[in-house]
Order: sequence, then C-alpha cells, then structure tokens
Amino acid sequence: MASRINVMIPWLSQEESDAVAEVIASGWVAQGPRVARFEEEFAAAMQAPHAVAVTSCTTALHLALIVAGVGEGDDVIVPSFSFIASANAVRYVGANPVFADVDETTGNVTAATVAAVLTPATKAVMAVDQGGVPVDLDAIRTVTDPHGIIIVEDAACGAGSTYNGRPVGAGADIAAWSFHPRKLLTTGEGGMITTSREDWARRAKHLREHAMSVSAADRHQSVLPPEEEYSEVGYNFRMTDLQAAVGLVQLGRLPAIVARRREIASRYQDAIAEIPGLRAVTDPSYGTGNYQSFWVEVEDGYPTDREGLLEALALADISARRGIMASHRQPPYRELAADSVLPITERLNDRTLILPVYHSLSAEDQERVIAVLRSPGGRSE
Repeated sequence: MASRINVMIPWLSQEESDAVAEVIASGWVAQGPRVARFEEEFAAAMQAPHAVAVTSCTTALHLALIVAGVGEGDDVIVPSFSFIASANAVRYVGANPVFADVDETTGNVTAATVAAVLTPATKAVMAVDQGGVPVDLDAIRTVTDPHGIIIVEDAACGAGSTYNGRPVGAGADIAAWSFHPRKLLTTGEGGMITTSREDWARRAKHLREHAMSVSAADRHQSVLPPEEEYSEVGYNFRMTDLQAAVGLVQLGRLPAIVARRREIASRYQDAIAEIPGLRAVTDPSYGTGNYQSFWVEVEDGYPTDREGLLEALALADISARRGIMASHRQPPYRELAADSVLPITERLNDRTLILPVYHSLSAEDQERVIAVLRSPGGRSE
C-alpha cells in the first residue's frame, strides 16, 4: 500500500538535536549567546548589515513597521495574495492596509500594481516574496522612491532566493523573515528582521525586550544588575537560544536545501509543461526562487478544476494545499476591501494549488504526484 505523501516535511536531523542538547546543558536556554550568533551569521548570509531575532515573521513585520515610523492614519500598500499576517501587521500599528493586485506569473506586487493604488497617505509598501519567488524591488522603487515611501520586504518565504544576484531582502529598507516549519529554515517558530539602518536595528532590539534599558542577558550575567527603566511600551518578542541553536544548523544547510528543492521543482516543471491546462510557477528573469511553495495554476482546458485535482490527489494519499490565500476575502478585510479591484489575485486564489516539495521526496513518490496530474480521473499507482 502506498504511503502518504505530505506537502512539506522539514529537513531536521541529529545535528539539530545535538545543538539543542548543548544549549540545555549550558543552562542558558532563553535569549542569549546563540541568538546573538544566529543574528550575526544570518545577517552575513543575507548580506545585511544588521539582524534582529524575534518570535515570528509576524512580530518581525510588526516591529519593522514601528521602527520605520508607520502608524495611525498611514496607508500601507500590501498584496492581498499573501498570508493574512502581512495585512494584520499593518493593522497592529494602527495603519490602513491598501490591497494591490499581483503579477500572474510571480504572484508578487509590481511597480504597476503599486502605482495603481498609491494614495496621499501611503507611507510604506509591503513587498512579499510570495512562495519564495523574488519580488522585483528595483522596479517598485521607481514608483516609491520619488515619494519617500518605505519598502518593507516580507521575505517570510525568501531565504535562499536571489534577486539580481544577491539574496532577497538585501535591497530593502527593512525585511522580515520566517522560520516556521513550512519555510526552508525552521526553528519551530521564530523570525528575523534585517536592515541596513543601525538605528532601526537598535530600536527593534530594544522593543523586543519590553523596551528595557538593560537587556535580559546583561541582567542575568550580573551579580548585582543596575535598575532597569522602561522608556516606552515594548513587547516580549524574544527568540530563545534553543531556537537559535536549531537555526544555526539550518542556516549552514541552506544551500543544500535550496539545491534539492530546485531539483524537485525542475522535474515538476518539465512534466507540467507537457500537460495541457496546467501552468507551473517558474523563476522570473531577474532572480531565482527557492521553491518554498511549488504552486500550479489549473487553467481552462484541464479535465477538472482546482478542487477536483485536490480531491484526486487526496484519493492517491497525496497531501496538496489550496494556493495562496486572498486576504481581502477574509472577514476582517471584506468591508475595507469592498472597492478593491483584484482580478489576478482572485483568479490565482481560485485556481492554484501547492504540490509536495521537501528534501526526502523520492523520485518514485514525485512520479506518483505527476501521474495524478497527468490523469486526475484515475488513481496513481
């Protein structure tokens, strides 16, 4: 009997277990030296001057908007075609998400879709590397820079992707990253901010620890620590050394993770190119994706619709997922987005699905997936 094929399995090994055991043996499990080392090595890998580790990409986006000066009454352009956290972070700071449509081939906002929804109150654009496909940042800057609009890159899915020969996020004012288990690098939960601005990084580190004047690490290392002061309302967004230890191992494995996922994606692309009615995500001309999500659009002319294909895959014990959500269709944003015109977002939301991609996916199991794509009316063998 064929075994179940999952949509994603993290690449975890004994190395991560040993790294965590070492942290436990040290007696220092909260934010400490491993977090500092993870920040340093992640910043170097992403070619960013500064990195700040936090609890999730959502909290990274939240802090990024705060340190960038986005707040009450500001508009932030954000794709609806993204996990709802992108829009939610805008709401957390009291700003208004303004939904932009996306390019049909990349699933990302473009210079044209951003320009179409600019308002006099636009303070920032949240540019998402959707599914690991790099966003065309330079093109968007031709629209935003003349107005002094900040770009916050939501690179939640982007670790290992490149833009014009550099890691994604390297050209943004500030970027946010995710280490959720669905991402290439995982710490269970966790996130990171990268930025070229030392003042923004310093304030983010301050805010993630309740805005204390003395860091928790310094307090714990002191026999008689100085009295701390809390200069503003802060947050508890600290990463633990347990998570950072896992992250350091994962970061060292990133090139191998990307190479393996691109190998699997290439095989899917070759097969799907020969199946009428299916269109696979591919690299844009200006960069390379990490295939954090391998999505396929079910077009007219295919024997079934997206829901039918998902059912056919499920019957073959293959776990796929509906494609990227459309946040403007969700209850918190329906009224706000009532006048939004987002035809590409809605089409992709209705027609795309995500196929299994993970390091241990065997050639035989991938062929099972491809067999269903070729013949959704019959079961794969």
